[in-house]
Amino acid sequence: MCCTSQPSGTRQTIGPDRAREIAAPVATAVALVLVVTMSATTPGFAQLAPPPPPTPSVISTNYDQSARNSTLDLGSNFLESLGNRASNGFDRTFRTNPGGGGAAASTEDPRYRTWFEGYGISVRTDPQGDFVGDKRKTVGGVAGFGARVAPGVNLGFSVDQSHTDVDVPLALQSATLDLTQIGFNGSVDKGPWTWAFAVVHGFGKVRSSRDTGLGFATAGYRAAIDGALTEISYYWTKDQMRIVPKGALEYVRATSAAFQEAGGLDPLNVGSTTLSRARIMIGAEIGRYFIIEQKILDLSAYGKLVDNFHQDLGSIQVSLGTQNIVVPGIGESRYGMDAGASASFSLTSVARLYVNYDGKFRNELTSHQGTVGFEYRW
Repeated sequence: MCCTSQPSGTRQTIGPDRAREIAAPVATAVALVLVVTMSATTPGFAQLAPPPPPTPSVISTNYDQSARNSTLDLGSNFLESLGNRASNGFDRTFRTNPGGGGAAASTEDPRYRTWFEGYGISVRTDPQGDFVGDKRKTVGGVAGFGARVAPGVNLGFSVDQSHTDVDVPLALQSATLDLTQIGFNGSVDKGPWTWAFAVVHGFGKVRSSRDTGLGFATAGYRAAIDGALTEISYYWTKDQMRIVPKGALEYVRATSAAFQEAGGLDPLNVGSTTLSRARIMIGAEIGRYFIIEQKILDLSAYGKLVDNFHQDLGSIQVSLGTQNIVVPGIGESRYGMDAGASASFSLTSVARLYVNYDGKFRNELTSHQGTVGFEYRW
């Protein structure tokens, strides 16, 4: 009997050796899959990688950035107040005869004066980069003494004590700044011209608090301020009105010490820092006085254009364990404007009350200050 030939494409029998060759790689692949699966699901098969070390947040020291700027701004405010006391048109009227190059000594009495002031300041800083913005409120007082040491030459000494509350609500942070400032000022009158200067040195204590979610991290550290101002002004008067153009140059430098937080989750180590600012201010004061029942009411207003031509914002190093970052400081916009007004009422020929308003307007900062004062001359 003859067998017909097998058509092409029909399955052929596979021998034992060929079957083993095919099964070996398949078994190896299955084994690898099982090992990988068991390693991922069984802790005993593989050790998990340790978590990365914690890193400081870029907003974790917003309170310190704000406190340092508060120190710088309070130094500027005190400097400008001392400079204004030396060149203010109302004081100038009673100090010398602007048109005659200095009045006779008999008309310049009294020679001495003392003053006491209380003030409040409200400041808001807008967000800048990683800084989320803040609100600051300051209350303070000033006591001062001045004397005419020669015709047309006046010197003064003041002490300023202030307390500032710093609130950074979006970062859950706050701080307080208690600052003492000592200031010297003086002026030289020559005809309608006045050259005035002021220098200050301040020192204070910052106390901070940061909500970490597992308690508050707190710290305390020192801060200091040094500054100087020089100003030139020209006194022009007609009848009971005056215009006093002014130009001033100011420099301030603030420092803060290194500190370590305590408490909370992951307390930080923060390095020391220094920031500085130099500015030019050009403006004018306009004033008028009124005689009411042998008493003098004086009203004035001023405006200044400000150019912060130098700002060193003072970056700061923040460390958490072995990890550290550098956080930049915050500052004002380069250009801005200052404006204010004053009212003075003479109770007697040697005593007066006065109130002042001073505002600072920048792209990233707005400040309002109100002052009430009493001055006595003898």
